[in-house]
Amino acid sequence: MREQKIIKAGNSLAITLPSRLVKALGLRAGDAVCVEISLDQTQISYRFDSPRQLTLTPRLSPKT
Repeated sequence: MREQKIIKAGNSLAITLPSRLVKALGLRAGDAVCVEISLDQTQISYRFDSPRQLTLTPRLSPKT
């Protein structure tokens, strides 16, 4: 897991995305992201639903 810093963005706070991740997923400014927050586990998950998103694992064909 890579540590990211929280930065000030106007009147809000933001977390930057590493450029390698942005390139791998084909993300662009303005793309939508789904954020799930689990306060009891102090965890935040992000899901990028961009149509340009690349799969990170190869598809497995069903066994015959």
